[in-house]
Amino acid sequence: MNTVTTGSDLPATTARPARWPGRLRAVLAATAATLAVWVVAVPLAGVDLVARTGGAEQRVTPVAVAVSTLLAGLAAWGLLALLERFTTRARPVWTVVALIVLLVSLLGPLGGGVGTAARVTLVAMHLVAAAVLVPLLHRTAAR
Repeated sequence: MNTVTTGSDLPATTARPARWPGRLRAVLAATAATLAVWVVAVPLAGVDLVARTGGAEQRVTPVAVAVSTLLAGLAAWGLLALLERFTTRARPVWTVVALIVLLVSLLGPLGGGVGTAARVTLVAMHLVAAAVLVPLLHRTAAR
């Protein structure tokens, strides 16, 4: 907490704004958005959403979608918090790292989706998660 000297003997404190509510909303919004993509693709459009992990094929469930998005969002939040603690350029550094992570993450669905519809759906989930997380977390970053 920073202190500012005032005319009185008591220091006035300047509180940092609470960032966690906006960050929590960003993570939850990204999770809801990826689940919405799953609902549109799987039950409504009938996409057989199967991903190849290693040598095995695995059905992508809504639980897997939610957990994956939550973990990615929490990791993004954690990295942003660490960068804010150790650098004055947290916002631009985090944004560049987030976009690089997005590009790397797309390699999984592009190479691991079983069938074109599954690939398109998995890529859409990655893009939707990033489209929500990156701007919303970016907005909460210290300037």
